[in-house]
Amino acid sequence: MKIGYARVSTIDQNPNAQRDALKAAGCEKVITEKISGASTKRPKLDKLLSGLQSDDVLTVWRLDRIGRSLPHLLDVVGDLKSRGIGFQSLNETIDTTTANGELIFHLFAALTQFERSLIVERTQAGLKAARKRGVRVGRPPALNAAQVKHARKLIDGGERPSSVAASLNVDRSTLYRALKS
Repeated sequence: MKIGYARVSTIDQNPNAQRDALKAAGCEKVITEKISGASTKRPKLDKLLSGLQSDDVLTVWRLDRIGRSLPHLLDVVGDLKSRGIGFQSLNETIDTTTANGELIFHLFAALTQFERSLIVERTQAGLKAARKRGVRVGRPPALNAAQVKHARKLIDGGERPSSVAASLNVDRSTLYRALKS
């Protein structure tokens, strides 16, 4: 049986385009879920995956509808294959029930991983170059120099660090780190 899985990330998004495409592709049943793709818990997908049987074909509109990441996607498709279940992605025209489709899936996965590695390398190179130029990378400090000076004066005057931190609207550990530096 061909079963479709449609997912949208937010309540505001509409899954109708995905459902229509899956029905047009011959899916007898379409499961729809409204949950972030980054979420590790996707109850409807988990239930669907555990209920699939040999010779079923799981069909999605796009690869990113099912996989949180490339390794997750490869794990899901690998598990399906080991159980004799096919996988199909409509937008990428991937169908692992055929030898060509399986080859395309693995090539696509390898290219995606290569692209991700290049992005990481470029990001690291950009951060390194920025640091060389003296650019402070990361989150801005929670307290400026004047606030730290004021906090030190209050604490030296007998004020409790926890009340000073509360008055500055920061956590006590943030205050201690600022006083230390």
